[in-house]
Amino acid sequence: MAIKAIEFVDINGTKQCISIRADNPQNPILLYLHGGPGDAALPLVAKYNKQLESCFVVVVLEQRGAGKSYYPFSATEKITIDTFVDDIYALSSYLLKRFNQEKLYLVGHSWGSILGLKFIKRYPDLVHTYVGCGQVINMKKSSQTAYDFALQKNKDEKHKKIYEKLKHIDCSYSQETWLNDLLFVTGQVIKHKGSLYGKTSYNRFIFDFLMSPDYTLKDLLNRQKGSLQSIKCLWQEVMLVNFEDIIEYETPVTFIQGRGDYHVSSILAHEYFTSLKSRKHFYWFENSCHFPQWSEPQKFSEIMKSVICT
Repeated sequence: MAIKAIEFVDINGTKQCISIRADNPQNPILLYLHGGPGDAALPLVAKYNKQLESCFVVVVLEQRGAGKSYYPFSATEKITIDTFVDDIYALSSYLLKRFNQEKLYLVGHSWGSILGLKFIKRYPDLVHTYVGCGQVINMKKSSQTAYDFALQKNKDEKHKKIYEKLKHIDCSYSQETWLNDLLFVTGQVIKHKGSLYGKTSYNRFIFDFLMSPDYTLKDLLNRQKGSLQSIKCLWQEVMLVNFEDIIEYETPVTFIQGRGDYHVSSILAHEYFTSLKSRKHFYWFENSCHFPQWSEPQKFSEIMKSVICT
């Protein structure tokens, strides 16, 4: 019997929302980790990746403080990257027991790809294959690449005011104005089509959220609040992320990268991939930037279905 449910489960003392969709509950579990931090994606997976429901039990976690799992972080909470890795472990254990399986498939996008690599390093026995989209490797280098892209585009297009403003931004994001600077640089990357392929804004995705039967206006507003609080809480730690010295995983690894991704450098992901000693696959998506799973969903689905057989 098919499953189509949105549930709230207790994960390490916090109620968090999961979506479970499957044509057959006997199929292998696929757990999707959204980007951000705090950038919930339940309606987007439901719309663009629906084909996966024919061969997986597709589970989307709206991570703590994000989207339908939003709550205001308290000053006493010590929320770190490891907090989310622990949440994924608790949820994975729950899902494996519920569906009577020993391992699951894991997809991590952007911020979720940080969690994904950390998770398979810590719990390799729980994952058949890890799939990274918009994979983060070295956040400092990636931030520099994004900044350089924005700077060069504005120089080429003779946007003098923006170019001058960018020239005075420190893309290590350690300065007092780091949040505004980060949001400004990211906005310039988006505007110059380095994030969502062929688009200068995320309006397409906003529309998808508005039209989703699973999201209310309150959920959408909470998604905005959750995203901002998560960035404030976690970004300084995110900037320290660097996987370059880890070149072997016990879990097979697949990277799916948009050729035009300047939001999180796809070139860095490919360079890292070539250094890996693990079982591995790499796929370039030529008509994608930071969101290959939604810019080319048919190709993404075909690759994900093939992952089961490898």
